[in-house]
Amino acid sequence: MSYSMKQFTSLAPELYAGLGAVAKSIDASGLEKPLTELVKLRASQLNGCLYCLQFHLNAGRKAGLSQGQLDQLAAWRESAAFDERQRAALAWTEALTLTATTHEEREQALAGLDTAFDFEERYFLTACIGLINAWNRIAGGLAFPPPPGDLAEGASHA
Repeated sequence: MSYSMKQFTSLAPELYAGLGAVAKSIDASGLEKPLTELVKLRASQLNGCLYCLQFHLNAGRKAGLSQGQLDQLAAWRESAAFDERQRAALAWTEALTLTATTHEEREQALAGLDTAFDFEERYFLTACIGLINAWNRIAGGLAFPPPPGDLAEGASHA
């Protein structure tokens, strides 16, 4: 049996709407769209979700991420393409996505948030990471085929 986003939205409309409501709340939080797209891309890389990776590559380009950031995201620690805020968000993304992260690594990533994000932003960033991890498990777990290059325009997803 093959699965798709179209089937998911038609067979579980309330679930899709609920995930969409969380996404809208995150978008309305004031976190920069390029930042949230970086987080979604990195989690999708770590989780191996092809659907979400392609979706957020499309959305990231539209949000203004540079080609250098897209090309170097997997090696962000070694790259000069990311600012302090992006680095803190990416470290937190990895700490929450890679559940085998040690307590020390998680505490270090959390401490990095303290200097780059205000208290409220930390909640929304954490919710953003949780939401993309949920989408990765849905779309990746059911092996949704990747979207075409223009799907991010007008589509609702993490």
